[in-house]
Amino acid sequence: MSLGQHLTELRRRFIIGLIALVVGMVLAYLLTDWIIWAMTEPIRMVAEQRGEGSAVSLMYSTITGPFDLRLRISFAVGIILSAPVWLWQLWAFLMPGLTRKEVRYTVGFVSAAVPLFFAGCFVGWWVMPHIVEIMATFSAEGADNLYEAKYYYDFVFKLILVVGVSFVVPVFLVALNLAGIMSGMAILKSWRVAVLIAVGFAGLATPAADIVSMLLLAGILIVLFFAAAGLSMLFDRRRAKRARAELGTSA
Repeated sequence: MSLGQHLTELRRRFIIGLIALVVGMVLAYLLTDWIIWAMTEPIRMVAEQRGEGSAVSLMYSTITGPFDLRLRISFAVGIILSAPVWLWQLWAFLMPGLTRKEVRYTVGFVSAAVPLFFAGCFVGWWVMPHIVEIMATFSAEGADNLYEAKYYYDFVFKLILVVGVSFVVPVFLVALNLAGIMSGMAILKSWRVAVLIAVGFAGLATPAADIVSMLLLAGILIVLFFAAAGLSMLFDRRRAKRARAELGTSA
């Protein structure tokens, strides 16, 4: 295909993905009431614990705040709902330029990364209420806890996204091994740094007072790291065995 044909194909794929995103946003908008209710459950729990003496609620500081919150949620959830379509469009555009080996690696990478990402998002969603509840305990007696909707949503969304991405990091380590950039032994030797980073990240992602959530998150990340190191070492052993067999055949 010529450059012009490639650009035309890219535009077609982009338009299809954009239409899928818009449809996903419309469907997501219909779910915003349920999403906001689920997202603000920790606030209601804090309000129940604090009793009637103080105000605890979600607040909007601007006139367009309620609509802005629903639009943000619709966009984020719309991306997820339309992911099968726009991911396929991206894959269909890139696949003709990939070798069979690259296609196999890409399929394996996506098959491992997607479930791990959603598992991380689930853990982030599980940890989030504990953070809100524990942070509310530091409020002074008689103080009101009014959570501005925009910042509350950003906190929830970023926490879930960061934890989800952190679960995919081991897959990138395996990808670096398959690309010949890092050996499995090199990955394993960096376990001290990996454990330190995992504990530090878990400490930042969870409140200092919630030790159980911090240890659980750190433990999952450490297990994933060692799994990536072990899998990389297995791949190294297979490649070395194949190289010895080819060397023996050529001899």
